[in-house]
Amino acid sequence: MNEMIYLYDGSFHGFLCCIFESYAKKESPTAIACDEALSFTLFPTRNIATDSGHALRVLRKVRTISPYAAELLQRGFLTCLEERERLLYQFIRLGYQRGSALLRDLTDHRVAALHQAVRRLNEEAHKYTGFVRFSDQGGVLLAEIEPKNQVLPLLRGHFCARYNTEAFLIYDRTHRQVLLHDPRG
Repeated sequence: MNEMIYLYDGSFHGFLCCIFESYAKKESPTAIACDEALSFTLFPTRNIATDSGHALRVLRKVRTISPYAAELLQRGFLTCLEERERLLYQFIRLGYQRGSALLRDLTDHRVAALHQAVRRLNEEAHKYTGFVRFSDQGGVLLAEIEPKNQVLPLLRGHFCARYNTEAFLIYDRTHRQVLLHDPRG
């Protein structure tokens, strides 16, 4: 079997396209990495283009395993887990083989690691719902956070509901991401 590293754009849909490509080409990549994360390798690489249609097909297929499997996959992607793409890839492959029973098999180190990482992500997001402090900057509320995991997607619903009439911006320094809310649309 040829050693191959898949390179993608770092997005969740881009990652799902790597899964699609793996099945389409009938190959198992040695690694899946964001374009920016890989500095040097002796293995050949393949750039995987992001295609929303392919990504949604993979996500629908994962939902046939279980809706919780799809949620675990999406949240697992937001974690700071080392080699998360490889672990998530293995999780999907196992899910296709074993079905929803896989989700209860915490004796499998891959499943246990994913559950633990998602639990830490959820705990960190919950912590930030109570500890984000805003400052008023000319009518816009600003806050900066430095989470380990990518918590902004999990914080969006909470803060948009809590400050639904306020314009606010939360900046994630760690991941250089922004959550922006403008009540005027």
